[in-house]
Amino acid sequence: MFLQAGNPEFEAHLLAEGREIPDIIGFGLAPSLAMFIMTWDNILNMFIAPWAGAKSDRTWNRLGRRKGWILLGAPIALLAFVFIPVAQSLLAIMTFILITNFGMALFRSPTVAWLGDLFDTNNRSKANGVINLMGGVGGLLAYFGGGMLFNALGRNAPFFAGAVATIVALVTVLIFVREPRQIAVEERESDRGGVLDNVKALFANPNKSGLFVLLSILFWFMAFNALETGLSSFAVFTLGMKAGTASIYTGTMTISFILFAVPAGFFGTRYGRAPIIRIGLIGMVLLTLLGYFIIQGAVTLIIVLVLAGAAWALVNVNSLPLVYDHGDERRIGAYTGLYYFSSQLAAILGPTLGGILVDALGNQYRWLWLFGTVSWL
Repeated sequence: MFLQAGNPEFEAHLLAEGREIPDIIGFGLAPSLAMFIMTWDNILNMFIAPWAGAKSDRTWNRLGRRKGWILLGAPIALLAFVFIPVAQSLLAIMTFILITNFGMALFRSPTVAWLGDLFDTNNRSKANGVINLMGGVGGLLAYFGGGMLFNALGRNAPFFAGAVATIVALVTVLIFVREPRQIAVEERESDRGGVLDNVKALFANPNKSGLFVLLSILFWFMAFNALETGLSSFAVFTLGMKAGTASIYTGTMTISFILFAVPAGFFGTRYGRAPIIRIGLIGMVLLTLLGYFIIQGAVTLIIVLVLAGAAWALVNVNSLPLVYDHGDERRIGAYTGLYYFSSQLAAILGPTLGGILVDALGNQYRWLWLFGTVSWL
């Protein structure tokens, strides 16, 4: 919103519809450029996360296999993150966003690889449900707490609160997570392939299931990330909501996701991950198509987002365990990296193509709902 606020075309649309212009000072960028900037973390993740994940498979020191990567990346991300709201120029804010995303990319795959390290295949969907529950709670605090802090204390407050939360999380994992011992040396010695080697192995494998899973993840994350990135802008610039209020309302999808994350994991375990994912995708197709036509205010927005949160939980919770099902237990970090390569490429293409679509069709963020429908199909 800061990147786009002040764009005269948005203000003209809001005035034409009799809506209030949000009181936000920003850089007035076009949707395509603003949404492209928001994908920078995904560009870094696409290259750094797979490398870090594969590298962490072959790392073992007194901290374990993955903790060193967290200890390396988290402070970098933390220091840059707190400077984002005080940046006084477009170059400064872009620089701080870039550094923040670089730090996060270093520890993303090693951290998520704990799902494969600590749980066997029969329990991964359920464990991922709990992981997503925790992530959803964090997202909920970001939406609601961030919105309230923004309204009460200004733009700096949500960023400093996020920094404190990062410190607490860092201390928690360093103290309480106990990693299993390293897999036998002879097994690790055979795992010297990098990210490109793992990609080549997927294409060379006569069984293309793993490749098709990653391609499917590419398309459904394209849809989700385009909509997620533009959702607050849709609420502010199309529906005319205040920035803090928009953040709170869009958080209803996170609430729904939280409530359904654990059940989605149990459903995936009992009925199979692929069938449950298909049910979730059908739900998202129907809801985004419906959302394009019926969302005119807060009530209809909340209804669609609540249902979408439940459907997305069925998809998201079972995605990574499905990748592990078609992977190599000795390369959990590497396959986590491939998952992030696919999902982060989607997170680049989705918002960028969605932003171009919004630009081309009269700066109306409503088109993102149809973009989601097509991608989920």
